[in-house]
Amino acid sequence: MATDHRTVADTIADQNPRSFEARWRKQVRFLADLSLWRHPVARVLATVIAALLLAVVISVPLSLGGQLVFAAGCFAAALLLNRTPGRLTTLAMIVLSITASSRYMYWRVTDTVDFHNWVDAIFGFGLLLAELYAFLVLLIGYFQTAWPLQRRPVPLPDDLDVWPSVDVFIPTYNEPLEVVKQTVFSAMQMDWPADRLNVYVLDDGRRDDFRDFCAELGVGYLRRGDNAHAKAGNINAALAVTDSDYVAIFDCDHIPTRSFLQVCMGWFLRDDKLAMLQTPHHFFSPDPFEKNLETFHAMPNEGELFYGIVQDGNDLWNAAFFCGSCAVIKRAPLMEIGGVAIETVTEDAHTALKLSRRGYNTAYLELPQAAGLATESLSAHVGQRIRWARGMAQIMRIDNPLLGPGLKWGQRLCYFNAMLHFFYGLPRLVFLTAPLAYLFFGAHVFQATAAMITAYALPHLAHASITNSRIQGRFRYSFWNEVYESVLAWYIMRPVLLAVINPKLGKFNVTAKGGVVEHSYFDWSIARPYLILLIVNALGFFVGIWRLTVAVDTVVLTTIIINMVWTAYNIILTSASLAVASETRQIRSTPRVTVALPAALRFADGRTLMCETDDFSQNGVGLRVQTPMPVEPGTRVEVALFRSDEEATFPAVITFSGAERLGLQFEELTLQQQAALSRLTFARADVWLEFWGNRQHDRPLTSLKSVMVIGLRGIGQVMGNLLNILRGRRVALGERSSSS
Repeated sequence: MATDHRTVADTIADQNPRSFEARWRKQVRFLADLSLWRHPVARVLATVIAALLLAVVISVPLSLGGQLVFAAGCFAAALLLNRTPGRLTTLAMIVLSITASSRYMYWRVTDTVDFHNWVDAIFGFGLLLAELYAFLVLLIGYFQTAWPLQRRPVPLPDDLDVWPSVDVFIPTYNEPLEVVKQTVFSAMQMDWPADRLNVYVLDDGRRDDFRDFCAELGVGYLRRGDNAHAKAGNINAALAVTDSDYVAIFDCDHIPTRSFLQVCMGWFLRDDKLAMLQTPHHFFSPDPFEKNLETFHAMPNEGELFYGIVQDGNDLWNAAFFCGSCAVIKRAPLMEIGGVAIETVTEDAHTALKLSRRGYNTAYLELPQAAGLATESLSAHVGQRIRWARGMAQIMRIDNPLLGPGLKWGQRLCYFNAMLHFFYGLPRLVFLTAPLAYLFFGAHVFQATAAMITAYALPHLAHASITNSRIQGRFRYSFWNEVYESVLAWYIMRPVLLAVINPKLGKFNVTAKGGVVEHSYFDWSIARPYLILLIVNALGFFVGIWRLTVAVDTVVLTTIIINMVWTAYNIILTSASLAVASETRQIRSTPRVTVALPAALRFADGRTLMCETDDFSQNGVGLRVQTPMPVEPGTRVEVALFRSDEEATFPAVITFSGAERLGLQFEELTLQQQAALSRLTFARADVWLEFWGNRQHDRPLTSLKSVMVIGLRGIGQVMGNLLNILRGRRVALGERSSSS
């Protein structure tokens, strides 16, 4: 499937044909377009020669001085390339990174594992296996993300008669009706022929108030007699009693925009083999990391890398995943594979894998066309990730993408890396404790001098950091991946390993949405592993200080310093993980979306005040006014919202009055008014675009500083909570002694 891979930098360079960059690009394009490369023999010969040259560069032995000169030259080249825009430059940086990392791993395997005792061997081979895992993930990650497809919507035919019918499924189990309402309202108002749009609420909770709500709105309501196979079973039961050509699926808290179907459906009409198209999962509420660390909208969240870069890279290899929501699936291929997969608890990815095995295409559009609620607490977030990790391990065990028919090698690697990713728990714990082997037990996990370790390891880490920052910088900041993994490592390690042994273990757990956190608190239960790791690393660091005072020579001194630097970095990661466990108060069950929309305020005496929204939710709106007007809280008003030539008015009461800002709470809205509110706010086609990938590009040193600041904050929160506990116990003891 062809697409235009030219970037803005290419266009700018072409507009300045005399610049060095333009001349360089012209030469590169001339060489790349030579007819010679279309001959299969030339391609094979070029590949063999390149592989041989790379093998020589990776394996040639160098002295310490030679390795330092080679590493410095390569990294200088990477820094220069990083200042040059363009995808070819990114590919060149990837080649340099792979060269540095492969050279390091070759040296590790061939020169550093001659262990002299069992203590060195246990710790040394454990670290080596963890590094091999990280190296494999790095290589396949480059393969996935080097050239994102950047697919764009395809216009639909002007003839509406050829637009297909669509069933919209909204599965729900135990979520409150207030959470589900907005999704239903917006789904009903998608821009699609009314006679070919059918909205169904799939209620596995079998609740009468849901049934009555759907009846009043005139949307479909389906319930079944049991909850077999959880969400997958719920959808399959609905497939059995519906018949539209396509199915659009939304989690009950994911609110679609009006443009969703018009943006997505064109690709199905162009490509007869397309079975599934996925769009990003965007969230208008902060996840626990963003909420507890106060980074919402300031930096990318944990999931944005997947939807911003990885899925787009998968799309190049025809391996885009179904993610359970915000997607359209063609009914015929879905029924051909027996419906949504029920063998694992990640039914979505497994369904996409089955479709790919049958030879169908999948697609991804990197345009947020829906938005939902993130998990409210760290414990709920951890539980959700445990389910994802267990499910991916189950797929690897029972339907491994590297084996079996129907997949091309690009698809196999993309699916395999998605599953391999969730095995990071044990390697991450190894990295968080590896330097302690030397500091506590004197174990030499590297059979090499500290200078040689630095000369080989530092280029590997530096190249990987700068290259990934270039590729991922819009959607993931440097060093934050280590924080995310450190928080989850302990919790996903056990279920993943158990799922490999017995894939039938574990069950589907529903992630709660729409709750509140009434009081700030420190989650000691969740934080226990990070606290232990922090204490152990801190002890190791102090042991290192003591070892420095008794070091007998420069070699030992350098080794101690390297391990102490590594331990200090681990202290930063574990202390930042502790900060995430400090749950902040969240009293709003309906989070507000910060966006400026035109509005007007109308008073009972006939006055009208033009203004714009500061934020909105389904329960209220914040207004920013240019002309201050004294308004008493409790005043009843009408607020008008606008979209193009459409207007709707809603009764409200003033709850807050400031110099340039007013807070309003909607009074009892009819279902028709609630639907109109959704149409003018959550369902707007443009409402989520400004939040997507528009932050400042990653700066590694700035990101490291932010992680360090968060780490100091985490330590301070732990100390503060411990002091509060001690004070509480002292007061309790005093009361007990006075009463006795």
